[in-house]
Amino acid sequence: MMRFSANLGFLWTELALTDAIRRAKAAGFQAVEMHWPYETHAEVARAALEETGLSLLGVNTVRGEAGENGLAALKGREAEARAGIDQALEWADETGAHAVHVMAGRFGDEATYIANLRYAAEEARDLGKTILIEPLNARDAPDYFLTEVEQAAEIIIRTGAANIRIMFDCYHVQVMQGDILRRFEALMPFIGHVQFAAAPGRGEPDTGEIAYERLLPAMEALGWKGFFGAEYRPKGTTDEGLGWMKGYL
Repeated sequence: MMRFSANLGFLWTELALTDAIRRAKAAGFQAVEMHWPYETHAEVARAALEETGLSLLGVNTVRGEAGENGLAALKGREAEARAGIDQALEWADETGAHAVHVMAGRFGDEATYIANLRYAAEEARDLGKTILIEPLNARDAPDYFLTEVEQAAEIIIRTGAANIRIMFDCYHVQVMQGDILRRFEALMPFIGHVQFAAAPGRGEPDTGEIAYERLLPAMEALGWKGFFGAEYRPKGTTDEGLGWMKGYL
């Protein structure tokens, strides 16, 4: 049976984080992931995770100022970027999260990004965590430094770090590049997590142009053994839009 994770950055956002964790469990998810949960004390979140038995797959580093979408690739902002990495890793360690997504930011400088990723990878290695990087499409995230999955793989190679992986978001890949399954197959050794949402609208995955009922099983057939992260914006309430899950249970 496929394993699904609920991204609480988009799902049940009207609830307190601990209640959203409980709702994800009740809905049938096996794990959760989060965007920026830092207003909730780590021990409080961990208690809810332990209560439900859900795994926490990952959290994001902070976005910086309005519109920046991260700091790791921004030259001259290294101290802020590394403070954000430290914050995310500490919260991840205290809650038992598996990974931290290091957000690159707009425009950016490759040498700066690689240096900060090497720092993140070294700090994460000591904690047994994975660092994730995620290409974002240029329509939703104009001028974001990292936009294509092949670019992400090349950056991972240049870091020389074994614990950096791609967050392969099917929605972003479809909007930016297309040919999702072939790109996934070619880059599987670099992929650490898979996310999905409808394209082009980013709603529930049983709408839009991507046939997830075929795509997700095809990914598993290629050897993917990880979770599939539901990171979509519900058209109504989260609970009203969960009918897509029935075809996978």
